[in-house]
Amino acid sequence: MMVVRIGVHKMWKHSVLNLVLVLVLVCWQMMGCCSITTFVFGDSLVDAGNNNYLFTLSKANSPPYGIDFKPSAGLPTGRFTNGRTIPDIVGQELGSNSFPPPYLAPNNKGDAIIKGINYASGASGILDETGSLFIGRVPLEQQISYFEESRNYMVNVMGENGTTEFLKTAIFSLTTGSNDILNYVQPSIPFLQGDKRLHELGARKFIIVDVGPLGCIPFVRALNLLPIAECSIKVNQLIKGYNKKLKNMVNGLNQELGPEAMFVYANSFDIVLSIILDYHQYGFENGFEPCCGGNFPPFVCFKESNGGAMSSVLCDNREKYVFWDAYHPTEAANIIIAKKLLDGDQSVSFPINIRQLYHYNSY
Repeated sequence: MMVVRIGVHKMWKHSVLNLVLVLVLVCWQMMGCCSITTFVFGDSLVDAGNNNYLFTLSKANSPPYGIDFKPSAGLPTGRFTNGRTIPDIVGQELGSNSFPPPYLAPNNKGDAIIKGINYASGASGILDETGSLFIGRVPLEQQISYFEESRNYMVNVMGENGTTEFLKTAIFSLTTGSNDILNYVQPSIPFLQGDKRLHELGARKFIIVDVGPLGCIPFVRALNLLPIAECSIKVNQLIKGYNKKLKNMVNGLNQELGPEAMFVYANSFDIVLSIILDYHQYGFENGFEPCCGGNFPPFVCFKESNGGAMSSVLCDNREKYVFWDAYHPTEAANIIIAKKLLDGDQSVSFPINIRQLYHYNSY
């Protein structure tokens, strides 16, 4: 009798699993022609909440972070800004009605096929040791290992061939290196040099975002005691050298792996520097000071959720500031950056822009 019950139970589980797989495949086929699937890797500029699930000093899970993020009704999600990140905005501009969830959030395996996954982690970098002062963070190499686990799930659902075809249409976005620079390290780029793990795992469309003008962010300017409207030339020169090598590597990868794969170099440095130096022309009133947290250490941006008097300085109009806190742009700045990368010319997105990458046939 027990054997019969066990057999029935196994058959029931098998039938339910098959039904789930069919539903997932149907959803993917229905959405594939008109939606975008993105896999996001990087640091706090693109973290969608992974650090909420870590023991770390690098968190954005308390007000006023997320105050302008409409899907959460203004509650913090773990994004290190007041609203949407650049990948959020790019995805919406390309037709997505949802955002890739953080990998470390529970019950998100199926999202890998429908929405994609966000593996980014605040304080992380290219090097494993980057950000160690913040304790918990997910370095880039581990983020790629997490994607490998997601891929294994896809293979279980769609099979190896189905997964391969699916990943050809997905976009892989990498935004990292800023924390390595802030730690005064000029790193190599193992995710592009070594074994090209993401490419071997099936990725074909890449957005490689360079490092922005960190010499102009409030944190660096304050540490160097720079007056308003001045940036650290030394820091920005270091970044220019790094970005030049990065672009050369991207060009080399396109020559080596194209046209089967396409690597887009996203020139965020020039875009962000232009916004900062010409902030009035972009509709901002303040291009150098943070909206939240003040101009001097410890640069803490917070507000008591119980409505208490304890809170940091918060600007009156968040849409008029380039910087949200001492490190990160406001949503208003992110919108400008995202749209330039989406539809800009080769000076900001090379060899093609992100919208062209979305339509690129990697077969």
